[in-house]
Amino acid sequence: MKAINSCIIKVNQIGTISETLDAINLANKHRITTIISHRGGETMDTTIADLAVGTSTYCKFGGPRRVERMAKYNRLFEIEKELS
Repeated sequence: MKAINSCIIKVNQIGTISETLDAINLANKHRITTIISHRGGETMDTTIADLAVGTSTYCKFGGPRRVERMAKYNRLFEIEKELS
């Protein structure tokens, strides 16, 4: 019996990108869905979008009403163009 089926990954709370990848790999090993999310204190850094695409995880950036969130969504659109 599983206690969970998904988890939210907050990169800045985990610490490093390597530790983030380890957490995602561990979750995947146990068939736990991962969702990459930002913190409340947002920045214009869009690396989180690249990380979500690169690890095939879901992403949660919130509603597109703040410029910091729009930057992340715009980066997802750029990645989509690059991959198609």
